[in-house]
Amino acid sequence: MNDEPSSPQHHDTALSRWWHRITHRFAGAPRTREDLLEVLDEARDANLMDADALTMFQGVLETAETQVRDIMVPRAQMVVVERDWSLETILPVVVESGHSRFPVIGDSRDEVVGILLAKDLLKFTSTVEGFNAATFDLGRMLRPAVFVPESKRVNILLKDFRKGRNHMALVVDEYGGMAGLVTIEDVLEQIVGEIDDEYDEVEGARILKQDERRYLVNGLTPIEEFNEYFGTDFPNEEFDTVGGLVMHRFGHMPKRGESVRIERYTFNVQRADSRRLQLLQVTFSPG
Repeated sequence: MNDEPSSPQHHDTALSRWWHRITHRFAGAPRTREDLLEVLDEARDANLMDADALTMFQGVLETAETQVRDIMVPRAQMVVVERDWSLETILPVVVESGHSRFPVIGDSRDEVVGILLAKDLLKFTSTVEGFNAATFDLGRMLRPAVFVPESKRVNILLKDFRKGRNHMALVVDEYGGMAGLVTIEDVLEQIVGEIDDEYDEVEGARILKQDERRYLVNGLTPIEEFNEYFGTDFPNEEFDTVGGLVMHRFGHMPKRGESVRIERYTFNVQRADSRRLQLLQVTFSPG
């Protein structure tokens, strides 16, 4: 006798009950997006999928309604390489940023001449046999840049990334100016949630100093901890976290790149999803 809840017989019974409720309620297949979301909620309640799977299904559906402008890295935050930089200038930028691809610009950020892959620089390190910095020619190493409009739907962008085997696209506004960049990781994070790597240092330290005026702050940092670190006296009666305080000051769920000033601190949204602020860049203005 097997009374385990996960037994095939139990699963079949739960599936049958769930399907009976769905067909009775909708008299057939779901007809709207709301109907489909309700079906998915019912499936989770019937233990046919877990909460993480439901979140991914919801993320897939949301990509059809999300535009590139909602997930891109804003122009001001792009890490770029200039086409006349030497190898000695490029290498520290590549190492410190931890990125794998870099837009290469001409006279301004509106003139992107190509994409540099970090891996293409490996042969120019002193540990490689035959190393010769004199043979470095940035122009010969560039890959073609892909441009997409701000209004492009994220689900279509993902198809284009797969078809063209690209991992990065430059985003242009309606006037042809550079608005930012978007990567395949940005798209996938809309489906599976935040993808952290070894360069996401702020996960281990809630507050990470970048320079004398700028800091990266995890949105879940308690206000009390923020006050102690910066010597501020932000109230924590209504909100427990910095993310909650900042979102309240915005008055809406902000998107990546939006900023708000509270006293002498400017909070710029670095990462956010439809539910919370994940990472903020805090800039201190003295005086």
